[in-house]
Amino acid sequence: MFGIGGGELIFIMFVILMLFGSDKVPEMARTMGKAMAQLKNATNDIKSEIQKGAESNGFDQKMLNDLTNNITSEINKAKGNLLGDTNTTFNDISSTFTSEMDKVKTELSKETSPQIEESKSELLNDSSTQSEEIKEEIKETKGPIKRKK
Repeated sequence: MFGIGGGELIFIMFVILMLFGSDKVPEMARTMGKAMAQLKNATNDIKSEIQKGAESNGFDQKMLNDLTNNITSEINKAKGNLLGDTNTTFNDISSTFTSEMDKVKTELSKETSPQIEESKSELLNDSSTQSEEIKEEIKETKGPIKRKK
């Protein structure tokens, strides 16, 4: 109800009770109920008057529904003519993009394959020399603290 939760409603009721007292709250609730009923009756009367006026001028609910459906269909046709079939255009663009990306990937893989093999062999050689250096450093350490010479 109006985006008010249960806790908020209880807080509002507590504030009203504190401001107006327990003897005036029921009287205020009756007055609010009567006002809401009068408002509901007034809106129903306005709706019925509009409905009667439309029917007396030859507008009934079926005719209004047909009119709105015709207007909606014409708007959709105009949208279709202006925008065209965007789905096929999007599919064409995405397929072109995908094919170009595949071409670039294959070209890059062809160019970098020899370079990758060279870098692998260099890394393997470097790692073996590094492991030998580490072993030598471990042998040269003295005491609980590792020191470099």
